[in-house]
Amino acid sequence: MKIRNKITTSLVVGMFGLSSYAFSADMNKWIDEFQPSSLTKAQQKDELTWFQNAAKPYKGMTIKVVSESLTTHAYESKTLAKAFYDITGIKVIHDVIGEGDVIEKLQTQMQTGQNIYDAYVNDSDLIGTHWRYKQVRNLTDWMKGDGKSVTNPNLDLKDFIGLSFTTAPDGKLYQLPDQQFANLYWFRYDWFTDPKNMADFKAKYGYDLGVPVNWSAYEDIAEFFTGRVIDGKKVYGHMDYGKKDPSLGWRFTDAWLSMAGEGDPGLPNGLPVDEWGIRVNKKSQPVGSCMDRGGATNSPAAVYSIEKYNKWLKDYAPPSAAGMVFSEAGPVPAQGEVAQQAFWYTAFTADMVKKGLPVVNADGTPKWRMAPSPHGAYWKKGMKVGYQDVGSWTLMKSTPVKRAQAAWLYAQFVTSKTVDVKKSQVGLTFIRKSTIFDKSFTKRAPKLGGLIEFYRSPAKTQWTPTGTNVPDYPKLAQLWWQNIGDASSGAKTAQEALDSLCLAQEKILSRIERSGVQGDMGPKLNKKRTAEYWLEQPGAPKPKLANEKPTPVTISYDELIKSWK
Repeated sequence: MKIRNKITTSLVVGMFGLSSYAFSADMNKWIDEFQPSSLTKAQQKDELTWFQNAAKPYKGMTIKVVSESLTTHAYESKTLAKAFYDITGIKVIHDVIGEGDVIEKLQTQMQTGQNIYDAYVNDSDLIGTHWRYKQVRNLTDWMKGDGKSVTNPNLDLKDFIGLSFTTAPDGKLYQLPDQQFANLYWFRYDWFTDPKNMADFKAKYGYDLGVPVNWSAYEDIAEFFTGRVIDGKKVYGHMDYGKKDPSLGWRFTDAWLSMAGEGDPGLPNGLPVDEWGIRVNKKSQPVGSCMDRGGATNSPAAVYSIEKYNKWLKDYAPPSAAGMVFSEAGPVPAQGEVAQQAFWYTAFTADMVKKGLPVVNADGTPKWRMAPSPHGAYWKKGMKVGYQDVGSWTLMKSTPVKRAQAAWLYAQFVTSKTVDVKKSQVGLTFIRKSTIFDKSFTKRAPKLGGLIEFYRSPAKTQWTPTGTNVPDYPKLAQLWWQNIGDASSGAKTAQEALDSLCLAQEKILSRIERSGVQGDMGPKLNKKRTAEYWLEQPGAPKPKLANEKPTPVTISYDELIKSWK
């Protein structure tokens, strides 16, 4: 039944135990917008009515929130903020800016106490920062205290797939995931299954062309395709980027060293040594980054990871790649001249499935697939295999309580079951199990190149964000692009660049230790020993392997997908 343009009253007993509520035409319009949904329309009405009622004390307020520039956040800013206003009367200015700018604003608010934004969507990479500095509200206590009256009874935290990434060693939840995307392996399925390519590869290398399980196979495949002519075009076996720019830092802090095998086993992050090469003690205090303090940032495995990066960029990627930044390199595989990419973000999926692209079939299915990332020679079972970005809602303590309460309502609204399936259909950045297993994604899966199969598989737990070993993400992250940029440009060898990086990290760790601002959770640097001492101990740092190119291993993509099911 169509509802007229006036407020009507309906008697409904729903999931929130409401006996009656005012239901407006605006709400009906938005329920139509939020299709498909994991909820029925009646359940959506119940949930939206809870938001309407909970927001009454804040009606007429204007709040400001911020997130980085992703398709998901654009949908929130342009569509969900409008819906929230229509339903609750709370106006939301949702700024969408660069990731680095988000971090800068967050740092400024931390340092000055000035309330710049009422809530931030910032990466869970800052979990170690937030836990130690205690400048954000831990949501576990918030939902029992000042945030209790504005916490959605249908929030269903168990439905979120990324809470382990936003929970600190104290067991408290510090951030609520808003969007997630993994760093996976991307390849041209049509080229890999072409009979001539398969026969030529087998004749040259002696094993089957398939999804590379390790870097040895990835390198062979890169060599095989580079210079090969397919459909009248010269193609390349690899894609990456190398310009000395802040985005080059993400290229490596986003688990490249871990993919090589530089750290220790442990999920979500290696312990005691993580993918940044930072070692912590049993109290989770950072104790070193360089090998002479037990760290692994400048270890043989880390050096190997940078040398492979440099070699592949130089030998197998398009010549222009070395001068590109992240945003410039991202669209290149969709142009149809790249065979594979070891370091590829699933956030690009929506832009890789558009009709008319050289990598999309006439029926809308992709010519490419995504698969688990290959791992390096130092990698051992039980280690993380790659990175997963988890942009998460964060409430600063410097935000006045009433403004934080209104912002918390908005944060829950844009992650609610009412809107999440539709939001995920737009941005393809999944946070809820109920969304991943929604029938609408079962139907769409064949056009998404393995994205749904990956997120429905148990394998996804091996892709994790930066963990709690990193005590100050903003300060430490900026060191990476500057130092590794020297290795990328040829100004320094990989060893020299990583020696400089680990020393720079320890300088900041030492400064935090001396300041005492992080208390018993802050760094407590080990006394220096020799690197040889630590290389003789179990785990990371690991001694140099005599053979850094072990036997190549590949697997059939179709067999891989069967194993996930």
